Amino acid sequence: MNITTAKPSRISHATLAGHIEIARVDHWIKNVFVIPGIVAAVSLNRLPLTVQAGKNILVGLLATCLVASSNYVLNEMMDAPFDRFHPIKRSRPVPSGRVNITLAYFEWIALAVCGLAFARSISPYFTLTLMVLWLMGLVYNIPPLRSKDIPYVDVLTEAINNPLRLLAGWFIVTSSTVVPGSLLLSYWMAGCYFMALKRYAEHRRLRDHNGLAQYRKSLASFTPEGLMVSVSFYASASMLFFGAFMIRYRIELILSFPFVALVMALYLSLAFKPDSAVEHPEKLYRERRLMSAVMGCTLVMAVCLFIDMPKLQKIFTPTAPIQSAVSAGK
Repeated sequence: MNITTAKPSRISHATLAGHIEIARVDHWIKNVFVIPGIVAAVSLNRLPLTVQAGKNILVGLLATCLVASSNYVLNEMMDAPFDRFHPIKRSRPVPSGRVNITLAYFEWIALAVCGLAFARSISPYFTLTLMVLWLMGLVYNIPPLRSKDIPYVDVLTEAINNPLRLLAGWFIVTSSTVVPGSLLLSYWMAGCYFMALKRYAEHRRLRDHNGLAQYRKSLASFTPEGLMVSVSFYASASMLFFGAFMIRYRIELILSFPFVALVMALYLSLAFKPDSAVEHPEKLYRERRLMSAVMGCTLVMAVCLFIDMPKLQKIFTPTAPIQSAVSAGK
């Protein structure tokens, strides 16, 4: 792992604030994607919400945030040589010389160790999930793998953090290993949808600065049209897998479809704006229309997950003589 090119020219400028900044505490909001895993586990397994479960949720969220911060520190160090070609990211702590690289290595390991130590107090499955989350940070950032430099693979490997966060939430409250595969795949493809739109917004910004290849190799291989085609694929795949999950486990979720579609449409519209918030997901809370749609969608999905609707189940009961057709074909 050679990042000598990332060393600042004047190490004396390293500051405590710089080291705190590379942990990206403001990005911890992304770990909200752990919560659907908790909700799904509680709903599908009919788990009681005990005081111990509440404690586990708090400790689990902290552990996930610490492991995520470890990955962020590594990302900051490995990306520093390329961030210098970005009109905004060039002012990040490492390329601007506000971080001691040796201390940053220690910070990277210390955050991971602390996060995994908290995870061990919950369950082995939760600990293993966070370990995989940390290892994916290595795959994504470190040569010769460095998947973030490979077109399309960069989106797939970055977005896999989504199902890993869902698994983390699941294992915070239960040790059951029967996790719906359709839900994991839907969550993964949804993450790819959001990440591909981020790449699209970055491409729009950087193509005007002639810094695509210098900043990120994978971006230079993309075209706006190709990115939008991939966005369409990820959105379709996500909803198809979500539909499969809904039919198998919770038909009531069909009522949430219009709200999910609205959230995805609003997010898509943001990608076309200059200086788009899609480039900086941690700042999406400032988008009031999107946040209102997200909260509305969350409320509807919560109702659908915890309140049985027998009449709705009856409406969607298959009416075609499936068994007869199968028997006739034998």
